[in-house]
Amino acid sequence: MAITPLKSDRLYRESSLKHSDITSTKHLAPLDEIVGQDRARHAVEFAMSIKEKGYNIYAIGQNGLGKRTMMMRYLNQHWQSESPVYDWCYVANFQEARAPEVLKLPAGKGSELKKHIEQLMGKLANALPMAFDNEMYYQRAETLKNQLTERQQSVLQGLSDTAEKNSVSLTITPQGDYQFVALNGEEPHTEETFDALSQDEQMAFGKVIDKLETELRGIVRQLGEWESEYAEKQKALDEDIAQDVIATQMAPLKKQFADLPDILAFLDAMQADMLEHLDIFLEDSEEQAALAYAALDKKLPRRYQVNVLVSQNDAQAPIVVEDSPSYHNLFGYVENATFKGTVFTDFSLIRSGSLHRANGGVLLMDAIKVLEKPYVWDGIKRALSSRQLSVSALEREVTLSGTVSLDPAPIPLDVKIILFGDYQTYQLLQRYDAEFIELFRVTADFEDDMPRTESTEQQYAKFISSIIHDSHLLHCSRSAIARIIEHSARQAEDQNRLSLHSADIANLLRESNYWANHANANSIGALHVEKALASRNMRVSRLRDSMMQNVENGVTLINTHGTALGQINGLSVLSTSDYSFGLPNRITATTAFGEGEVLDIERSVKLGGRIHSKGVMILSAYLANLLGKTDTIPLKTHLTFEQSYGGVDGDSASMAEFCAIFSAITDVPLRQDIAITGSMNQFGEAQPIGGVNEKIEGFFDVCTLKGPSSTQGVIIPTANVQNLMLRKDVVLAVEKGEFHVYAVSHVSDALALLAGQAAGFGPDSDNGSGLLAIAIDKLNQQRAAHQPQK
Repeated sequence: MAITPLKSDRLYRESSLKHSDITSTKHLAPLDEIVGQDRARHAVEFAMSIKEKGYNIYAIGQNGLGKRTMMMRYLNQHWQSESPVYDWCYVANFQEARAPEVLKLPAGKGSELKKHIEQLMGKLANALPMAFDNEMYYQRAETLKNQLTERQQSVLQGLSDTAEKNSVSLTITPQGDYQFVALNGEEPHTEETFDALSQDEQMAFGKVIDKLETELRGIVRQLGEWESEYAEKQKALDEDIAQDVIATQMAPLKKQFADLPDILAFLDAMQADMLEHLDIFLEDSEEQAALAYAALDKKLPRRYQVNVLVSQNDAQAPIVVEDSPSYHNLFGYVENATFKGTVFTDFSLIRSGSLHRANGGVLLMDAIKVLEKPYVWDGIKRALSSRQLSVSALEREVTLSGTVSLDPAPIPLDVKIILFGDYQTYQLLQRYDAEFIELFRVTADFEDDMPRTESTEQQYAKFISSIIHDSHLLHCSRSAIARIIEHSARQAEDQNRLSLHSADIANLLRESNYWANHANANSIGALHVEKALASRNMRVSRLRDSMMQNVENGVTLINTHGTALGQINGLSVLSTSDYSFGLPNRITATTAFGEGEVLDIERSVKLGGRIHSKGVMILSAYLANLLGKTDTIPLKTHLTFEQSYGGVDGDSASMAEFCAIFSAITDVPLRQDIAITGSMNQFGEAQPIGGVNEKIEGFFDVCTLKGPSSTQGVIIPTANVQNLMLRKDVVLAVEKGEFHVYAVSHVSDALALLAGQAAGFGPDSDNGSGLLAIAIDKLNQQRAAHQPQK
C-alpha cells in the first residue's frame, strides 16, 4: 500500500477561539483558581480542611509551572481559616528575668497594648517624681525621721547621763563609732593622767566602762531595729503614695482590657514590680538613669515594655511566603545590644521569624532552599511535631558554649506548611527521612499539561487574562490569545494538550507587551506575539545558526538530493539551557563477511548512551528475526553517526539505522531527500519519539539551505502525528506540495518509501518479495561464496 503524505491541516491545530465571540482579555474575568490542576486542587482542599497534626503539603512539579502563584491565588480566593488569629507578645517575667512570658492576644490588641503601656510609662515618669516633691510628703517623712531621732537621742542621752555619774564620757569617733572615755574632772583623762592613777582607780574605771559598753551594745542593736522599722515605715509611705499614683494612672488601662485576663494579670504583676523598684522613676543622676534604661539589670525600665512579636492587622489567616528560609528567618532570634562596652539582651530584643508571622495560617517555602540551610529541616520537624515554637539561640544549640542567654516561653504553633519541590527531592525525603511522611501526609502533584478542548481553551484564555491583570500589561486581542494557546500546545508537544508552564506564558506576554508598546499599539495582537517569539529565538539560537552555517558551507556533510547506498539522514534534537532545535545527521552502515553481528561504533568508543545501545540491540534482534531464522547471517555490519564527536543517546534513530543496514545488505540505495526519525520494537513497529517538531523543522531548514525540491520530506511514526505543531512556513510548504511529512506504523513502510520499492515484509506483505527477497538472495550468495570446498 502506497504511503501518502499528511495533509497540511494535520500538521498544526488552530485554536477554536479564532471563531469564538471573545474579543480581548479586557472582557474576560481573571481566573481565580488553579488552572488545569484538579488533582492538586483537591489535595490542597483536603489538607487545608484537616486541623490534625501532620497534614502539611508537599507540592510536586517542575520549575516554571507557577505552583506558588496558583497556590497563592487559590488560598486568597477560596480558603478561609476557621481558627481565630492572634497577636503574640513577649513581656518581662518579673520573677525570672531569663524566662520572658508570652501573651496571646486577639488580633490588633498587641499593638494597642504596647501603645498604652508606653503612654503609661510617660505619665508615671512625670507623676511619680511630682508625688514625692511636695510639702505633705516632706512633712510625713520628716515626722518619721524625727520620731526615730527622738527615740535614738533619748536612749543615748540616758546612757550618757549614767556614764557621767561614773565620771565617764560617751563620745563619737570621726569614723562614727561610739566610745567611752574616763574623765579627769570635766576633761577626759590623758595617757599620762590616767597612768598617774592608782591601780584600784584604774580597775574601777575599767569595770564601769565594761558595764557601759555591754549596755551600749544592747542599745546599738535597739537602734538598728529602730532604723529597720523606720525604713519599713518610709517604704510603706513611699508605696502608699506611689500606689495611689500608679493605681490612678493604670485604672483606665485595666478598664479598657477588662475582658482579657492575661493582660490584667500582667498589669497587676507590673504594678507590684513598680512598687518594688520606685527608684527607676526617681533616679536623679542622668548617667545612672541612662545606664538603667540600657543595662540588663532588675532596674531596667525596658522590663515594662511590650515586645509585639506578631501583630495581625485583621482577622484574616496569614499567608506567608519565605524566599530565604534560614534558621533565623524562620524561627526568629534574640538580638544583643551594647551600652558603653557592655553587651546585654532582654525580652525586648526577641525578633520574630516567618513561622511566628504565619502562625494560624499558611507558610510557603521551596523545599530545596529549606534543605540547603543548616539545621532548618530539623527545626521544622521539631516545631511541627511539638506544635510549639521556641525562640532559642542557634549558636547555643550547635556549640558547647556556656553563654548565658534567654529562654523565652514557647508559643503554641498552628500552621500549615506548603513545600514546593521536584519529584527527585520528594523521593529523597521519602526514602531517607522517616518523619517526612508523618509530617507531610498530603502530596499535591502538579501536571505539566492539560487536555485541550474548546472549554479548556476558554479556561486558558481566562488564565492569560489573570496574568495580564496581575502584571498590569496591555490586553490581548482574540488573535493574540489564540496564538498564545497554539504556542502552549507546541510547548506541550501535543495538538490535544496545553502546557501549564505558566512562567513561559507570563514571559511571552511580557515580551509581547514590550513589542506592542514599541509599536504604540493599544493592545497585544498576534503579530506582537509572533515578534516576541521570533525575538526570543534570535537571542538564543547562536549555536543553531553556527551549525546551519557549517551545513551551508559543506563542513557538515548532508545530502538532500539523489540516493546513496547504506546512507540515510536521521533526525536529532540538540538542546542548550533555554533552546532546542533539530538537525539532520548522516547515518551510515557498511557490511563485511562475518557472523551476523551489528557493530555499533558509537558504543565501541563509549560515545553511545545506554538507550541508544538498547535501540541498536532491538533492531539487531528484528534483523535476525527476518534474515537469520534458518542460518547465521554471514555479514558483519558497522554502524555509525558520521561527524558526531559527542555523546549519542536515545533510540529515535533506530528505524533510520535499520534502513541503512538493510540498504547496505541489499545494495539498494536510499533516498537522501527524505529524512527519518522514530524508534522501533522487536516486531518492527514504529514507536513515538520526542522533539518531532524541531526535527522536522531542522531538516526543512537544511533543505532550504541546500536547495529545495518538491520531493523532500520526513518520515515520522504515526503515533507522533498528534504531536505536530509545526512552524507556519513548514505548514505552508506542505500545503503547496513543496515539502512532505509521511507517517508510518512499521519500519517496512519507511524502508519502502526510502528505497522506492516494496519491503517484502511487514504486516501487509507476503514476506517473500521485494527488498526482503533481495536481501535473502544476497545473503545466500555470501554463504555460497564462503562455503568450504570439498
